[in-house]
Amino acid sequence: MAAGKYRIVFTLNNTQEEAMVNPDEVLVDLLREKFGLTGTKKGCGIGECGACTVLLDGKPVNSCLILAASISGKSVITIEGLKEEPAGALREAFIREGAVQCGYCTPGMIISAKALLDSTQTPSDEEIRKAISGNICRCTGYGRIVTAIRKAASTGQGSDKDREKD
Repeated sequence: MAAGKYRIVFTLNNTQEEAMVNPDEVLVDLLREKFGLTGTKKGCGIGECGACTVLLDGKPVNSCLILAASISGKSVITIEGLKEEPAGALREAFIREGAVQCGYCTPGMIISAKALLDSTQTPSDEEIRKAISGNICRCTGYGRIVTAIRKAASTGQGSDKDREKD
């Protein structure tokens, strides 16, 4: 083991992984630099913009604030881990409703929306706005994003919980 490094074992996008991490290394850097998962964006680095949002044990977190050494034994889902349905309904709704412009905030927005739809099948606009309140978008004005999330929810395909009912 390298001096000052920690060995971690965790689940990344439903696959068990391991890595050697520095004590001050943050999750966003681990994902981007060691695993090549660049969908998780590096934005502000202080937990304000939401571009780095991932699911940690099913909850949306700013990966720029999470020490990589602390994720051992946990599950991380990135935007790349949402390739299959039902998350596709969210992606399609974002595209259809014009909720993507520059695209920098989109992965974090979709991750936050997925967490919401996993817990609330038919969220109100207020619940949607609260769920994405940690994600900054400078292009769309949020209206189209809220509409996209509402439409994904209305299809009944935005959440893994819907799949479990079948």
